[in-house]
Amino acid sequence: MTDIHAYLERHQQKELLRLLTCGSVDDGKSTLIGRLMHDTRAIYEDQLAAIRRDSVRQGTTGGELDLALLTDGLRAEREQGITIDVAYRYFSTDRRKFIIADCPGHEQYTRNMATGASTCQLAIILIDARHGVMPQTRRHSYICSLLGIKHLVVAINKMDLVGFDEAVFEDIRRAYTDFAAGLQIHDITFIPISARDGDNVVEAGGRMPWYQGPPLLAHLETVHIASDRNLSDLRLPVQLVLRPSHDFRGFAGSIASGVLRVGDEVVVLPSRARSTVKRLVTFDGDLEEAHAPMAVTVVLADEVDVSRGDVIVRPGGEPQQASEVEAMVVWMDERPLVRGRSYLIKHNTRTVPGELEAVLHRVDVATLERRPADGLAMNEIGRCALALHRPLNFDPYAVNQATGGFIIIDRTTNGTVGAGMLCDRGDRSGGADPWAAPGVDEGGRDHRSAVTREAREERFGQRAVTLLLTGLPGSGKATLAYALEQRLFAAGRAVTVLYGPAMRRGLARDLGYGADDRSENLRRAAEVARLFNESGLICICAFVAPHEAVRARARQVIGPGRALEVHLSAPLDVCRARDRTGLYARADAGEIKAFPGVSAAYEAPVAPDLVLPTHELGEAACVDALVELLRSRGAVG
Repeated sequence: MTDIHAYLERHQQKELLRLLTCGSVDDGKSTLIGRLMHDTRAIYEDQLAAIRRDSVRQGTTGGELDLALLTDGLRAEREQGITIDVAYRYFSTDRRKFIIADCPGHEQYTRNMATGASTCQLAIILIDARHGVMPQTRRHSYICSLLGIKHLVVAINKMDLVGFDEAVFEDIRRAYTDFAAGLQIHDITFIPISARDGDNVVEAGGRMPWYQGPPLLAHLETVHIASDRNLSDLRLPVQLVLRPSHDFRGFAGSIASGVLRVGDEVVVLPSRARSTVKRLVTFDGDLEEAHAPMAVTVVLADEVDVSRGDVIVRPGGEPQQASEVEAMVVWMDERPLVRGRSYLIKHNTRTVPGELEAVLHRVDVATLERRPADGLAMNEIGRCALALHRPLNFDPYAVNQATGGFIIIDRTTNGTVGAGMLCDRGDRSGGADPWAAPGVDEGGRDHRSAVTREAREERFGQRAVTLLLTGLPGSGKATLAYALEQRLFAAGRAVTVLYGPAMRRGLARDLGYGADDRSENLRRAAEVARLFNESGLICICAFVAPHEAVRARARQVIGPGRALEVHLSAPLDVCRARDRTGLYARADAGEIKAFPGVSAAYEAPVAPDLVLPTHELGEAACVDALVELLRSRGAVG
């Protein structure tokens, strides 16, 4: 009996590591977990016998043991050979205890993956050596970074199918390292493995002598996680007020972060009442000191008003307090997140009503590009501005995960529809939504010229509009813009051109070529075009403008009926052949990132005012068509 108690005591004192496996479809996540548990003898005999029977029945491995069936327990998972829901498994070694989550790889189950990652300290990103870094690899890596996972293991799997080639491993490592430069994860370890055969999973094996690092399990047993916990900022959200008798009043909750000692001075938020800690009570008796994530009941020396949802903190170390917050939101519901709809925001032990004010941007998690959006659909991620009915006491998620996370609850169904990570409002350049409607000056005035646009239009004999010429690089935008300008100027029209590269030499010289910078470049151009139109001028804009949502917002800025969209529809191969600047070649070589048509998407206009096939029509015919468009819309006579 003594030996049993000693064993249980040793087991209880082991450090616990929570981890997950994620990555693209069919990269071998479930098989890896099965191999880990099989080789550490964490599978019971009856489980192993059942897996052997099911392996024969499913026939996915030619009758051999299919270890993926250990976690793929749903009938739909076994029928399709995929993981749908998150499966949790527990195993232990002499050094550590592990809780491992097997997350689905399909894009449609992104919400399931985010749920599985929310409590993990380490993530294993599986990559199929035959396919390399896939979009879902990047998507899951971004979510891990967003959720504050500090340790990443990139397990390059199925090395047996590429002949254990070191060059393949190095190519994938370089590709992933280039991508990961944009993530907030600094501890990344690369391990080549064969989950099916067990190479470098628990034991090293002898088929990859060029790899000198430890096997996967040895790394999991030794990775340093003790310093990941926030022990500096005291945060104790009060879950329950205990008053079992007239002479005892305690405040129960789990310490979210920090250390609390008897005699410490504390502040209760939001009331800001001060007191000192008289007792720290637990089921096993009083303590002199407690730390995260221990559950304790705090007895204070003074009779102060404390309720569920209040937070006990240390003086001088208070969190932020705000009712208007910004957060990265992972949307999990089939009904989209829309502006103005009321939700419940559950933050630690406090639940407050709130509404979405705006989606500041949506993140394309496969490319890390930020794109404008009016809402979020299921499985999408974006930065949102929320207006709450009562203020929250919080820390930015990047500083303190315990007080920086929340869930969004539907008020009708009471179901969880989203998860959020609170942000520091100062860490996003520009503050408010740059596409918001123009306001007034600091004196509260909105200055207007005494000379109206209508008077200017009458003077010039024209109607002021903006032509937005959009198309792939090389489609002929600049050529047609300046040719049209010359034709109109010769006819006595007041006209000017805004050209993307010309903007970048001055007004937009601070911008790059990512999706968010392209969006900002077009926003600035739209504002200038609106001012030109207010002055009675016809404005011709020549921009790639690759995203439909951004062009739609630009049309809103310019004004209803004044923005005419023209799509120059020359196909990619024609644009490549026309290129005399070498931009396409540089994009192919990876020297230019996020190049539309090569390494980034170009979204053709859905309903343009005119489509010009510049690969079929000559310059004069195209200009004639543009003039006719202006004439049909009443811009010129």
